[in-house]
Amino acid sequence: MAGLVYDLLLYIPISLVIFFFIVRTSRRRRLRLPPGNLGLPFVGETLQLIAAYKTENPEPFIDERVNKFGPIFTTHVFGEPTVFSADPETNRFIVQNEGKLFECSYPGSISNLLGKHSLLLMKGSLHKRMHSLTMSFANSSIIRDHLLVDIDRLVRLNMDSWTDRIFLMEEAKKITFELTVKQLMSFDPGEWSESLRKEYVLVIEGFFSLPLPLFSTTYRRAIKARTKVAEALSLIVRQRRKESNESGGEKKNDMLEALLATGDGGFSDEEIVDFLLALLVAGYETTSTIMTLAVKFLTETPLALAQLKEEHEEIRAKKMMGREGLEWSDYKSMPFTQCVVNETLRVANIISGVFRRAMTDIDIKGYTIPKGWKVFASFRAVHLDHDHFKDARTFNPWRWQSNSGATSPGNVFTPFGGGPRLCPGYELARVELSVFLHHLITRFSWVPAEEDKLVFFPTTRTQKRYPIIVQRRN
Repeated sequence: MAGLVYDLLLYIPISLVIFFFIVRTSRRRRLRLPPGNLGLPFVGETLQLIAAYKTENPEPFIDERVNKFGPIFTTHVFGEPTVFSADPETNRFIVQNEGKLFECSYPGSISNLLGKHSLLLMKGSLHKRMHSLTMSFANSSIIRDHLLVDIDRLVRLNMDSWTDRIFLMEEAKKITFELTVKQLMSFDPGEWSESLRKEYVLVIEGFFSLPLPLFSTTYRRAIKARTKVAEALSLIVRQRRKESNESGGEKKNDMLEALLATGDGGFSDEEIVDFLLALLVAGYETTSTIMTLAVKFLTETPLALAQLKEEHEEIRAKKMMGREGLEWSDYKSMPFTQCVVNETLRVANIISGVFRRAMTDIDIKGYTIPKGWKVFASFRAVHLDHDHFKDARTFNPWRWQSNSGATSPGNVFTPFGGGPRLCPGYELARVELSVFLHHLITRFSWVPAEEDKLVFFPTTRTQKRYPIIVQRRN
């Protein structure tokens, strides 16, 4: 009897695995799924993906599958069957059909921490309205007439305290957080903004953790920090709402004022807090990483750094004595800087791609993506593809010069996404990075304090926060 029970216990799980593979194979043939490998039951290929992104070179995860199956392949990651695309035309199709064939879909940990009213999770007409509002506060004319002076001032203010050894990534994060707080709520740097930033660090750490407070200390800490951030922002919102309702109250030219002034019943305090919280995350994490990696790539490419120095020294030499501040005409006279910005965005890939969910069965390139399946449009795979960029994995800012013949169509270079969810702060990020590089190059010389390397999980960053030794120039 005991032997029979043992045989049954052995037979049942084996039968379930066989049944799983038979059903999966049959469904694949019927739906004409892209070729690929769904990996082990339930786990899929998640462990292989995470293992790849914990190395200095995560490319083989996609490279091996593209070589075997082509630029569109099927896998199973983070608990769901997923179609990966390393094809620029397919990526463009995915982002352009947001809200029609695909909808945004993010892990529960990110959704819970950002809040249901964040721009990242909004859909339909509300998303369109709020995306438009956000872009109206970050377009070229607004940056030129209102934001540039604050960007320049806050960059210089932070650099005034730099001495000897600094962690460049930490310093860049301080700068970008203070800039974002100023643009959203008109707050200058101080104890309040620095206290808020420290809580934000804990919130972001929880993005890629298991969204179960009982089992994840990181997630539990992130939830507590999120509550503190929301409380601090709620206090500011209530205060500003009271001021805006008072006759003769001073109106401020920032995002919070625009949210409070919106008609049609306006937004609740909770909606505004979620919206501001998500924008602070967006402005803080990505731009600061780009700043750090630009310096790292330039330090490792002396010829590019020398040409960039020449461009910025020329700008400084033309300015009147004692006028350090940059003006819009200075920004527009940085052609090689823009090549450096483009190449940093292309190589770094802070946003490596976007997840979407199919809203219906979708036929594309001879395959069918079933309704409910995840898709991942990989911008990184396209940016680092030698078919699109010569020596694609080498930092080469000269490829962007107009006479190089390296100009590429929009669907090949997509560092800010595309379609209805194109990053609304794309121009602002370029200006912030350009101003940062100008003052770094004209005020300091530097050398790496120790060897540092890139890591890509859970986010793209340097392993040691890129420590450098700075020396102030005369």
